[in-house]
Amino acid sequence: MRSSYRRIGDFIRLVDVRNKDLQVTKLLGLSISKQFIPSVANTVGTNMKNYKIIKKNQFACSIMQVRRDGKMPVALLEEFDEAIISQAYPVFEVIDTSLLLPEYLMMWFTRSEFDRQATFHAVGGVRGSLEWEDFLNFELPLPSIENQRDIVDEYTTIVNRIALNEQLNAKLEETAQALYKHWFVDFEFPLGLCHTERSRSANATANIDFSKGYKSNGGKMVYNEELDKEIPNGWEIGNMETLCEIIDGDRGKNYPSQEHFTESGHCFFLNAGNVSKIGFDFSNKNFISKERDELLRKGKLNRKDIVVTSRGTVGNIAFYSDLIEFDDLRINSGMVIFRAKVIEYSIFIYSLMRSQEMARNIENFISGSAQPQLPIKDIKKIPVLIPNCDLTLIFSNSMIITQNHLEIQNKENRKLLSLKDLLLSKMATVVSETVGSEEELVTN
Repeated sequence: MRSSYRRIGDFIRLVDVRNKDLQVTKLLGLSISKQFIPSVANTVGTNMKNYKIIKKNQFACSIMQVRRDGKMPVALLEEFDEAIISQAYPVFEVIDTSLLLPEYLMMWFTRSEFDRQATFHAVGGVRGSLEWEDFLNFELPLPSIENQRDIVDEYTTIVNRIALNEQLNAKLEETAQALYKHWFVDFEFPLGLCHTERSRSANATANIDFSKGYKSNGGKMVYNEELDKEIPNGWEIGNMETLCEIIDGDRGKNYPSQEHFTESGHCFFLNAGNVSKIGFDFSNKNFISKERDELLRKGKLNRKDIVVTSRGTVGNIAFYSDLIEFDDLRINSGMVIFRAKVIEYSIFIYSLMRSQEMARNIENFISGSAQPQLPIKDIKKIPVLIPNCDLTLIFSNSMIITQNHLEIQNKENRKLLSLKDLLLSKMATVVSETVGSEEELVTN
């Protein structure tokens, strides 16, 4: 065994405390992303006395189906003093926290190298379960407790900053969507922004309450049969083609396969995981060469394009802002580009695409069972309410600062995530060097 490494089984022990008195009611599940989550299990008629109690700074894990999932779900309870989990999960704790910090051990479990090791050893059953004894025999580099604290503190600082940025972005997204809804769903846009109100005479506008919006001030509404509701007078019903050019990815003979991808290169080739519910995620990188890029006929992004996933996980949306660090992006065949015909309306269209109304429309047009998809021919059918005045431009201009703040924080998070991954991947090297130095001091 390497001198700087220790057997995990020498530092942990199983814990099996059952909820016999039914005193603990907080029920948690365990996710493949190594987090505790509120349980969605149907517990009606279930004997909760058999559930295991897990306390703060204890771990729960799943050793079933590790090979199938390519990960070993394991999490450290930090948010609650105690909870209950399924009896199927082994619960364990660190024997002596003066030798091994639970947070440091959880960092080790978070590493992709750990999951690869767990997957390699998971050979039990049809789906590949990991034997408990094999898990105990995994090795862990163990520096001094002081160095463990330093490593954990550095990691925690990064994780907390990422979480803070995500919270700020969630608030900005919420505010942007609230304004979109107020103007274009509730029709309470400011009266002074609509040319039909600005053209009124002084006498006609004397009794208008400009603190209220169009509809609250009695703005003229007309019934629209297609939408089955009243809309502002003069607004029209169109479809996405009215506002956008809709472009799919190249599916021709030059479509790149796995051997064409590199970890760096000329053009970032987006895959399904690169467009998430909250925008672009560049953690997994596939690049193609300039020569391969030039062979493809369509699917290249321009700045301010909107990308929507149209196959598999349908409806994830991202905005290619001027602040994104990659100059060459191309979609794969499971995505669609929405390119505004009037470039200044791009953020309005992006907000429209992220609205609850559009999410419902997309859901209604999804087809396929084995793999859900949203073909372009169906995307073109989605109805869109189009304002008759300059609200789209005014809204887009007012949202530029918000969108820039979102992208600045997303960009910072991408750098922080890279730093976090680098810290995790270098744990073994850094710790080995640390332990080696300590051993040299003892020898001398």
